[in-house]
Amino acid sequence: MSAFKAYDIRGIYGKDIDEELAYRIGFFLPRLLDADHVIVGRDIRLSSPSLHDSLVSGITDSGADVWDLGLATTPMVYFATAHLDAAASVQITASHNPKEYNGFKISRRGALPVGGDSGLKDLEKMVKEETVTVSEKKGAVKDFSSVRNDYISFLRPFAEGLDDLDISIDCSSGMSSLIIKDLLGENRHYINDTFDGSFPAHEPNPLEKENCAQIAAETVKNSSDCGVIYDGDADRVMFIDEKGNFIQPDYITAVIGKYYADKGITGNALQDIRTSRSTTEYLEKLGFAVTTWKVGHAYAKLKIREINGVFGGELAGHYYFRDFFCCDSGILASLLVLSAVHNLRKEGKTLSSLIGEIVSYANSGEINFRLENKDAAIEALYERFVKNGNPIKVMDFDGYRVESDSWWFNVRKSNTEPYLRIVAEARTKALLNEKLAEIREIIGRFH
Repeated sequence: MSAFKAYDIRGIYGKDIDEELAYRIGFFLPRLLDADHVIVGRDIRLSSPSLHDSLVSGITDSGADVWDLGLATTPMVYFATAHLDAAASVQITASHNPKEYNGFKISRRGALPVGGDSGLKDLEKMVKEETVTVSEKKGAVKDFSSVRNDYISFLRPFAEGLDDLDISIDCSSGMSSLIIKDLLGENRHYINDTFDGSFPAHEPNPLEKENCAQIAAETVKNSSDCGVIYDGDADRVMFIDEKGNFIQPDYITAVIGKYYADKGITGNALQDIRTSRSTTEYLEKLGFAVTTWKVGHAYAKLKIREINGVFGGELAGHYYFRDFFCCDSGILASLLVLSAVHNLRKEGKTLSSLIGEIVSYANSGEINFRLENKDAAIEALYERFVKNGNPIKVMDFDGYRVESDSWWFNVRKSNTEPYLRIVAEARTKALLNEKLAEIREIIGRFH
């Protein structure tokens, strides 16, 4: 299976991703993006240093310069791309995937994403088919690690006024450790805050609730107002309430909406096709006009620009901000949520009480089905619930979302993993269970 995906390049190191691929990506990327320089950052995965060296060699052999950030969060690479008006950038990371994975996230000028529909397919063709001819004049490697300080300076105003908040933070042994203590200080309850590309405590994917068990326990033990857990490259973040409960990430989109509304800022907001009606309705009550769109940063960053959105959020824990070049940042999102929690505390309220106000539907969360014949299963669901189901609305992008008065569901194929994904929601738990049982029965025919 190709490492070139819809959003980025990703796969198992030594199988899908290796130094030769890194070199060829580096060599052909400057031509793809008409760039005479490329920003390069990397995470702390065990394979990242050698992939970095090969990528850099490919870029310089093409004749382009490398602006090397060294260790970086993925949002720090986005920041550098826009802040320095760079023509292209690459972050070496597999984000939230297990330790054996690695990959490349590519952006063009303005921190615009390079995805399957915006250049990655062309790059894949070049990498696979074209011949490398080393430039007579090689590019230079320049140290741009000081961008870290610029990024911290950009984020620092969002961290003001949080000194008396009690916070437990899980850095997942990943890249958030690079900057979070500069923003929130040492006097917090940190765990897994030492770089370790083998991720010894848990996989760096906080969307899997078992990976949040440790931070949930810490949050309760420390009587914290909130628990925070970042993924491996710090572009995603999840939250634990003061009772130790994991908060479904699309509900956090509503919390971020409250942060802006409390500052008198409303306008357009973006959500993905899996988002709870609870979030949509809460944002609309706050005064936001909500647009629903496809899953994935390569789509969200373009859409939020198109609608001039104040912010956007996804079920996977990506949050996008107009004030951050329409890019996602787990750390910026966490600072806004912590500010909202701080304001709640001043009112004598808690994060769990706010989530209780937001949530008004029974929600399944994302359910994954591993099966070969995904298209046939999707067609069978369409036959039952669209052709024979009398829905009030059907969204037919990124799989489809079928809406009725009392319930809805979304079915889509994963762009990064071999799964069929289902999210369903209903006015009551009993109705949700009834509809999920029917969906499971239909999908079960195709196992």
